[in-house]
Amino acid sequence: MVQGDYRSIMNQHHFAATLQPAYLSAAGHPAAETSAALLEQAGCIICAGVTETSIAELFDTRFGIAGSAEARRCRLCGLEQIFPIPTPTQLKNLYQRFYNFGGERDTLYTNLREWFFSSFLYRWWIRVDEDISFHLRNGSGRLLDIGCNEGRTLKNYARNGFQAEGTELNETAAAVAREAGFQVFTGGLDDFVPAIPYDVAVLSNVLEHALDPKVMLGSVRRVLKPAGQVWISCPNSQSWLRSVFGRRWINWHVPFHITHFSVETLRNLLQESGFRLIEMRQITPALWAASSLVACVFARPGKPTRQLRNPPLICGLLLLCRALLFPLFYWGNHAGRGDCLVAVAAKVD
Repeated sequence: MVQGDYRSIMNQHHFAATLQPAYLSAAGHPAAETSAALLEQAGCIICAGVTETSIAELFDTRFGIAGSAEARRCRLCGLEQIFPIPTPTQLKNLYQRFYNFGGERDTLYTNLREWFFSSFLYRWWIRVDEDISFHLRNGSGRLLDIGCNEGRTLKNYARNGFQAEGTELNETAAAVAREAGFQVFTGGLDDFVPAIPYDVAVLSNVLEHALDPKVMLGSVRRVLKPAGQVWISCPNSQSWLRSVFGRRWINWHVPFHITHFSVETLRNLLQESGFRLIEMRQITPALWAASSLVACVFARPGKPTRQLRNPPLICGLLLLCRALLFPLFYWGNHAGRGDCLVAVAAKVD
């Protein structure tokens, strides 16, 4: 599940007002053509360096949103980013249509999900498959989960000893989290001014959604105590699964994943944003491998991949991938080719 602080995700930058991606048609706006000249002028959203195409003809393998995109790599800093980059308005419409929590409660699915995430089975599984959401980290102090949705992750952090709070733009989801007893700020991170700074801020599969990740990290830094930590997980642009699945790699996730980080580009961004890297490791979740496999077989441009919401299929593939591919997972994680980057960094004053 992707979490997101949509206003921080949609911070304005110098491309947002000029690019007109084909995804407009899916969001209820007229589509516009992109000229070859504009393609050549696209600059890196971090360093403004010249970019060049690394892979073209990407499409939405999850929801079936119409349109295509490409990934472009900066010749100067190496960051990869989507092109064309959606505008804040376009992204807002897309998030509201495809991501907003609609208040589903007390159904068989939600009850089973609630039981699983609070069970010993879940904690055992993430010990086996590894923890990309920091749900096994014990501690104390104030923790801010950025993009907390309806609060399921907050419950995990609270059980681990933290005073957990969150930010969430979706008022429906935030209300559910508040009913469970959590403090949740409804608004953009750039508008959030906590009375007491936090010891930890969590960006679990969020940073890659930001139109300006440096601005997002600046906002995170602002709400942290001196030496406070940011915990980040995001897809690895050097993943071996990307090489295997090509355009159907599940973590392209166009048009929502704006940037694609490598170890080097994430490390450099953290340093430039006023953080000192403490830990960087790699994980290949079986769920991500199973999802890429499903997308490879079933995804078609312009059509939702409904098999990604088929619990028996996904669970079966997940277990099969973990059982059969664990040597490849181990190799990839230790060779710099894991599917997910997990980073911990401390604020530098």
